[in-house]
Amino acid sequence: MSPKKRFRLLAARILRYFFQGLLILAPIGVTALTLYWVFITIDNIIPKDIVPLETPLKYLRYKGVGFVLVLVLVVTVGYLSSSFIVSRIFSLFDHLLERTPFIKYIYTSVKDVFDAFVGEKKKFDHPVLVQIYGVDVWEMGFITQADVSSLGLEGYTAVYVPHAYAITGKVFMVPVSKVRPLTNISAGEAMKFAVSGGVTNIDVHEKKEAHA
Repeated sequence: MSPKKRFRLLAARILRYFFQGLLILAPIGVTALTLYWVFITIDNIIPKDIVPLETPLKYLRYKGVGFVLVLVLVVTVGYLSSSFIVSRIFSLFDHLLERTPFIKYIYTSVKDVFDAFVGEKKKFDHPVLVQIYGVDVWEMGFITQADVSSLGLEGYTAVYVPHAYAITGKVFMVPVSKVRPLTNISAGEAMKFAVSGGVTNIDVHEKKEAHA
C-alpha cells in the first residue's frame, strides 16, 4: 500500500472517529450548557455585588446560594398557596394584576403560558395529527381550544403546531374533521417528535399493548 493511500485511509478513519465523538459529546454539551445557563440565570436573580462582605449575608456572594434560595422561595410560595387563607390572598393579588391596565396583558400572557405547560389547565396534553396544507399532508400539533365557536367558527378547533428546533409555533383554526387524535403516544413524545423535526423515535408501546 502506497504512503498516499495509507494517509487517506488514516484521515478517513480519524474523520469517522471525530463525527462519532461529536455525536456523543454534542448532546451532552448542549444539555450541560443549557443547565448551566439556567443555573446562572436563577442564581443571579439575587444580586451579589450589593452585599457587603462583613455581614451575615456575605454567604449570598457564593455561587449556588442564590439558586438554592430561589428554589426555596418557589417551594415555600407553592406550599403557602395550598393554605386556604394564604391562597385567598394570592387570588386577590392575582385578580389585581389581571385588572391593572397594561400590566394585565403581560401578566395574563405569561400566566397562561405557564398554566398551559405545568398548571392544572394544561393545554399541550392532547396531541393530534392535523391537515392544514393538503389532503395528504399531516402535521403534529396539540388542541388548545376544542371549540372556537366564539370566534364565529362553528365546528372548528384550535390546534397549536410547534416549529422544529425552536420554542415557537403557530395556531391554526381547522375543521374538527381534519383533526385526528393521537391516543397511542404521550403528549411529551409528540412534542419531542415535532420539535426535533421528526428525527426522534416515538414510543408506541401503549398502542402495542392495546392490540395485545
